[in-house]
Amino acid sequence: MTTRAGMLIAAGALVAGTVTVLPASAADTGAPAPRPLPPLAWTDCGTKAYPRLQCATLPVPLDHDDPAGRSIRLALTRVPHTAKTSQGPLLVNPGGPGGSGRGMAGYVAAALPPGVSAAYDVIGFDPRGVGRSEPALDCRPGHFDPVRPDSVPRGRDAERVSVDRAQAFAAACGKKHADVLPYIDTVSTARDLDLVRRALGAERINYLGYSYGTYLGAVYARLYPERVRRMALDSVVNPHGVWYEDNIAQDLAFDSRHKDFMAWIAKNDASYHLGEDPAAVEAAWYRMRAELRDSPVDGEVGPGELEDTFLPGGYYDGYWPALATAFAAYVNDGDPEPLKAAYERYGEADAAADNGYSVYTAVQCRDAPWPRDWNVWRKDTWDVHAKAPFSTWNNAWYNAPCAFWPVEPLSPPDVSNDQLPPVLVLQATNDAATPYEGALALHRMLRGSSLVVEEGGGNHGVTLAGNACLDDRLAAYLATGAVPRAEDGGEVDATCAALPAPKPDPATPAKSGARKNSGEGVRASVSRAAGTTLHGLLGHVR
Repeated sequence: MTTRAGMLIAAGALVAGTVTVLPASAADTGAPAPRPLPPLAWTDCGTKAYPRLQCATLPVPLDHDDPAGRSIRLALTRVPHTAKTSQGPLLVNPGGPGGSGRGMAGYVAAALPPGVSAAYDVIGFDPRGVGRSEPALDCRPGHFDPVRPDSVPRGRDAERVSVDRAQAFAAACGKKHADVLPYIDTVSTARDLDLVRRALGAERINYLGYSYGTYLGAVYARLYPERVRRMALDSVVNPHGVWYEDNIAQDLAFDSRHKDFMAWIAKNDASYHLGEDPAAVEAAWYRMRAELRDSPVDGEVGPGELEDTFLPGGYYDGYWPALATAFAAYVNDGDPEPLKAAYERYGEADAAADNGYSVYTAVQCRDAPWPRDWNVWRKDTWDVHAKAPFSTWNNAWYNAPCAFWPVEPLSPPDVSNDQLPPVLVLQATNDAATPYEGALALHRMLRGSSLVVEEGGGNHGVTLAGNACLDDRLAAYLATGAVPRAEDGGEVDATCAALPAPKPDPATPAKSGARKNSGEGVRASVSRAAGTTLHGLLGHVR
């Protein structure tokens, strides 16, 4: 799940939804056979960073149950294999829902060891509705323009303003995209992936999915278990909570991770001068938030925008130094400019964010039932806010259009599976966006899977982000299909130590005559650079 598109809401009662029926083959149902797929016409679209990148488009049915009906187009990228013997396509997905995956192919091909990536055609794709796929959704441009109402409502009148805003988004989406909204969902996207497989001429696919991409992969595996060759799932959505019960754990986890950040600032008081007591630092943050409610920075950064700015720190601690610097400048020096700059880097929405949010709501509101009674949302959100105030109300408004969505919901499929080759599951224990319990749950649901844990890690998206231990596990799996197995019969099959916490202001150049970086420091810098690049692709900054 992306920074904005990865935010979920507090829990409440479910409403009845339409049962998601997993598709049978055309031979079993008597349905018309799928129309032939045209060959993929790959063209060069290389960049300076990824010169071998190629692009193509693929037409797929809008409604997979009507394969002869209207087509939409998926945008694909590829870095072709160079080894004499190919291991087939490796499809990569950065999450969301709503995340563009076209940029992932080049990064993954470059980040894997050359001997591993050379054996794969690494395939990126924009899922239906996203990015350069057509049509691309954009329900209500400018929905996140500043300054939004304070996310924590002060009274029913203030709450009504935000409810009306959520209703307006849902209504705009229904009016603008009524013809496609019934078909923007995870099962439809998973069925698209099998058409990608067919167009590539592959009997089976390999898959690497992050965040929401883990759920998409699990759904694909449930639909087409015989088509899975290798599957690695990093930072795992809890399938039992799609998309509602998961959210209590997520809101609580983001608040806990924000407290970790405040404790890091306190530990580095020599750099930030906000005090050595984490509780006092956190209190200063909430005082800053209260001041912005009455006096937004340049009419752009109010309380909601502040939360949007600091939320990426819950996904990736590599952002902590820059965020802490902006926080300290505002509190200690009365200088709001670094805070505004941080908002523009980490929190500000643009056209791509409008598209991502439109697909996020379209998928999540369609995938699963949500309460239609706003009183349920109000009670649940206040209950969670009392325990976890950092982003709970912000999160609720992000998902509130689902209370008014114009398309009836489906019910999530059971992704339990005993027909797969070993699946590699990778997870940090303190991940806020997809808490650790989700990885345990999916590991139990996928018979024969292997769970690799980053012990003490708090980042979301842990492979190809600079942790050599995790990267080696992923590379070995993609190279040979081998997975680790716990010797003691426990649920965790292997552990890796977390990367060390970042240093304050790591981008500050060393002064002349200062001690040169040690080997450890150089390695840490390289690790952080990899992590920052990956988390940008996962949508945690724009």
